[in-house]
Amino acid sequence: MAEPPISDIAYQQFLAENRLMGSRCAACNALYVPPRQICVQCRGRDLAWKDMGGTGKIVAFTSIAIGPSFMSADGFGRDHPYCTAVVELDEGPRVVARLEGVDASRPDQIALGTPVIVRFIHRTAPSGPRTCLAFEPAPNP
Repeated sequence: MAEPPISDIAYQQFLAENRLMGSRCAACNALYVPPRQICVQCRGRDLAWKDMGGTGKIVAFTSIAIGPSFMSADGFGRDHPYCTAVVELDEGPRVVARLEGVDASRPDQIALGTPVIVRFIHRTAPSGPRTCLAFEPAPNP
């Protein structure tokens, strides 16, 4: 079956299928996650889906104690913060996602450069099922 055109809706559907997808520019090979329809590097419009491996490393993160209402509804707040990280994927692009499997109340224990693997968080929202992209520390080899 042919893959759908690059769009936010298709990206969310891939996440729901536990697939991390990006887009690759045919002209200059630039990679984007989330995917883009137009290449920022060369302004090319010939981009195709690229299956990403789902591994990378933490290059930045923050611990959040006061978040949006949907995170508060999930129990996060001043006494139970959560983390968001910028992850540099092994393929090169950087993506912002939740960081799971860490103690967000002890950000001093989270190290930049920590290897991570993708995790898909399936949740029910008022608008229906939704999958959130997350990463967690990779198990030691």
